[in-house]
Amino acid sequence: MNTLRILFMGTPDFAVGILDHLVKSDANIVGVTTAPDKPAGRGKKLHSSAVKLFAEKQSIEVLQPTNLKSEEFQADLKRLDPNLIIVVAFRMLPKIVWDYPEFGTFNLHASLLPQYRGAAPINWAIINGEKETGVTTFFIDEEIDTGKIIDSKRIPIEANDDVESLHDKLMSLGAELVLETVQTIQSGKTEAVPQSHEKSFKPAPKLTKANTKIDWKQSAKDIVNFVKGLTPFPTAWTELEMNGETLKIKIFKVEAMFDHHSKKIGSSIYDKENKSICVAVKDGHILIKELQFPGKKRMSAQALVNGMGWENEYNFV
Repeated sequence: MNTLRILFMGTPDFAVGILDHLVKSDANIVGVTTAPDKPAGRGKKLHSSAVKLFAEKQSIEVLQPTNLKSEEFQADLKRLDPNLIIVVAFRMLPKIVWDYPEFGTFNLHASLLPQYRGAAPINWAIINGEKETGVTTFFIDEEIDTGKIIDSKRIPIEANDDVESLHDKLMSLGAELVLETVQTIQSGKTEAVPQSHEKSFKPAPKLTKANTKIDWKQSAKDIVNFVKGLTPFPTAWTELEMNGETLKIKIFKVEAMFDHHSKKIGSSIYDKENKSICVAVKDGHILIKELQFPGKKRMSAQALVNGMGWENEYNFV
């Protein structure tokens, strides 16, 4: 693998898992490109990306361009002279960058492409109730997540998986796949296959305030999948009508209870037996196990109700 000069591009923890595996496999990482430091927290202090922090500990040169087409970054690219670029959870690259290396630029995507192209594939696979997902390596081209597929690996989605657990499984699986892809490219036996471009494939759009709100008119099963697909981040949310106020509530853990009733959708009671806030939906009830009120910490429903009580007339909307 030392004949390759690899420039790694990535930002979050997911990318760190892949970079760590490459480093431990003695891959020749000539540099890392990651997002610029950003102000965060109450003091607005600058915070470095997870990839930058890891790379610095490994004494790997770190580049943090704001503009990938800038003369400065182009000069750094020529100086490092990578013959392979690996991209994991980074931003879209201009052709002048992805077309530079002799052996191309490949991306690791956390889905079985062409399914779930987009920014949040792990979340949407769980939200949509998929039974399996996986990771795919593909050569980058002009469009997002559409390049020729090099290889992929599959994994089942377990009933108790949320974003956190599936993220960690896919990170480990992705690390194996990236290393295998690097070895394939080095061997000169790469046989990349074009993706299908049918419009019937499910997308994985960016998560926003609008598409992370719980719709209580959905089935209990769909609501459970929705919450799991957003836990622990960015978190499903809902509005609660309480004592003349409408509060924004984050929901972290729920269970489905299937039964027949004639209650108003979204109406709630506290279920002492299940230690849950019980919300009426069309085919049963949703048992809210963990939630967070504005200005409070994430807590169990039991702890919340012990502190403030719960009246029947509280409605989720």
